[in-house]
Parts: sequence; C-alpha cells; structure tokens
Amino acid sequence: MRTIVAMPGDGIGKVVLDETIRVLDAAGFEAKYVEGDIGWEFWRHEGDALPQRTIDLLQEHKIGLFGAITSKPKDEAFDELDAELKDKGLVYASPIVRLRQHFGLDICARPCKSYEGNPLNFIRRGADGGIEEPIVDVVIFRQNTEGLYGGVEWTNPPKEVHDAFMSHPRFKQNFGWAPKEEVSISTRIFTKKYTERIVRAAFEHAKQYGYKSVTVAEKPNVIRETSGMMYKMAQQIQKADYPEIELWNTNIDAQMMWLTKNPETYGVIVAGNMFGDIISDGFAGLIGGLGFACSAQMNPETGIAVFEPTHGSAPKYADYETSIVNPIAMVESACMMLDHINENEIATKIRKAVAEVIKEAKVQTYDMKKMSGRADVVTKGAASTQQMADAIIAKLK
Repeated sequence: MRTIVAMPGDGIGKVVLDETIRVLDAAGFEAKYVEGDIGWEFWRHEGDALPQRTIDLLQEHKIGLFGAITSKPKDEAFDELDAELKDKGLVYASPIVRLRQHFGLDICARPCKSYEGNPLNFIRRGADGGIEEPIVDVVIFRQNTEGLYGGVEWTNPPKEVHDAFMSHPRFKQNFGWAPKEEVSISTRIFTKKYTERIVRAAFEHAKQYGYKSVTVAEKPNVIRETSGMMYKMAQQIQKADYPEIELWNTNIDAQMMWLTKNPETYGVIVAGNMFGDIISDGFAGLIGGLGFACSAQMNPETGIAVFEPTHGSAPKYADYETSIVNPIAMVESACMMLDHINENEIATKIRKAVAEVIKEAKVQTYDMKKMSGRADVVTKGAASTQQMADAIIAKLK
C-alpha cells in the first residue's frame, strides 16, 4: 500500500484535503496517509513553517498532497511569533517555496480545462451577436524554483552586492543616485539546466496528449537575458526534437489580453516562475476560478512530487461552522497525483464523476451559484464542501 504525505496547511486546507481523501477512498484508491506539519501555526509557535520532520516524511514517501498555505509579509510574520522566539533572528519564508527549492520541484504543471455546464465558464459575444462559450483546454508549465521567486533579494544590500550592481552601467545610471540604505533589490535568475527542463517538459506534454502548439509567454523584447534565453532554448528544442509541434512566442502582457479573446487557440504554455503564476491564474478565471485550479510540482530525477490546488488558505472562510468552499480544485489535484503514480483508471473515474456533478447542476457550491461567500449561503441553496464531496462520491457509486 502506498503512503501519501497529507499536508493540510492553513485555513481551508484541512477541510478540502479531508473531503478529497474521502473521494479517493470511495473511488477505490488504497493508501495510508501520514500527516505532515506545515503552515502558519508552526511558524508562530516553533519559528519554522516547514519543520524538518515534514521534509523527512516527503523524502521517505516521495508523494505529497497539500491543502493551502497562509503567507504574510516579513514584518507582520515577525509580529505574530511567540514572544520567546523573537530574539532568535528568525525570518519568515513561504514554506511552499522552501519545499519547492529544497526538493528541486522545478517542474510545475497547471491544467485549466473547462467543464461542460459550469456556470462560471468564460463566455463572449460572437460576430453575429450571439453568445459563444469556447472550450478552454490549456496546460501551463511554470518554472517553479528560479526567477523572481528564487529568494535572492536584499533591502539595504551589503556593500559588496551594491558595488557589484553599481558595476552595471544601467544600474549606475538609473539607481546610482539612491543611498544604499534606501534600495531594495530582487533578482530574476534563470539557469540553462532548469530552463531547458521546463521547456522540454512542456513539449513532451504536448506530444503525449496531442496538443498542437507550445507558447512561450515571457517578455524577451524587454527582459532580454532571461526571457530571451527561454525563447531561444525553446526554438532550439522545437527544431531539433519536436518539429511537428508549433512554437509560438507571446509577450506576457499581450498574452493576458489574448487569453480573454481566443483562449481556445492555446494548448501548452511555458513561462518562468512569476509569469507562469500570473497566467495560470488568468486561465483559471476562464474555467470557473481558483475553485477549479489544480497543480502538480515535481522533480523528475528524484520522483518527489507534491500536488495542490492553487487557491490560498482563505482564512475568512476557515472558521465558518459549515464549510462552504469548493473542493474540486483539491480533488483535481489528487487526480493529477493518481496520474503521476499510474493510477489512471481511478483518476479518470473521479474526473468523470466531477464532470457529471457539474453538468447535472443540482449540487453547486457558492462560487458556482455566484453568491458572495457568506456563512449563510448553505441555507440559501449552495452546497457545502461536504455536500459537494458527497455528490461526487454518489456518482462514483
């Protein structure tokens, strides 16, 4: 029997993870779940949002299901530390970012596929004035460990760092006037090894699942070195190994406009860390929002992989007596896990059940009913988190 590291995290993470495990059980997936500690309470009381014991569990068992995380700015995080920890020089860092970097989970895949009958699907007006509902079927491959999220940044940088930046004529010209203590610097670092890995993963996915194009969504006309390197490598890889798949190049700002004009045009999209984050949320909005947005992050060398919805911890909903949040993103993330471990039949069975519930439209969470997320929505006809899971389980049976 396989062991899965279940990491509820913060806020709504626990409820969506618990309901997803119920769905997995009902679908016939046999596993043992061990809980991994991660999140805000461990930061507050231990000074570490990602304890070593959780790292050890993932190292041993390889596969993790993760709920949601709360992250706050550095100063606010420090203020919430227990008093006895405040003199220990602790600095908060996002545990999920640390998890990605510690295990080298550099490949992130975020599918955005519309379900028939979802009232939140993107619609547009056609040339004849009628309403069109294009089918969205996009997979974003996001480089997960480098770029702007790499964590190499300073406020009031050390002299040697400031001096190094001053050696660049653009920095000296545009920022040399500012006192060092008034300067904050964030870096955007791409390496050839991991840029090639994410680009190749995007092409491999396109080849395996029959997508006709791979789009690089970066900004090479301005960010010439890093975005330029990704596009150049994509050109080389496409020409050498995937000539049957078209390679498109769009600037990220233009891409955000095009995705609401003709989203059905796109198949696989690849981008660096921040731009991949942005565009995956953009496409998620076209298929119903973050309640439907799932993701996988993995290291193909070690086999370690973590699967999670892309929504946050939504603390304002976490204390409701009856949970109202949509669990489908977490359920879909579990299906990605099943695909990863070659439990494809069970994954297909669960996806079919989800599709039937959505198309039938008898059970809809508050977001699907376009209600404001208030505690009383269940009394007004919205399904609770548990009721949505119950409906999926009923279709499985």
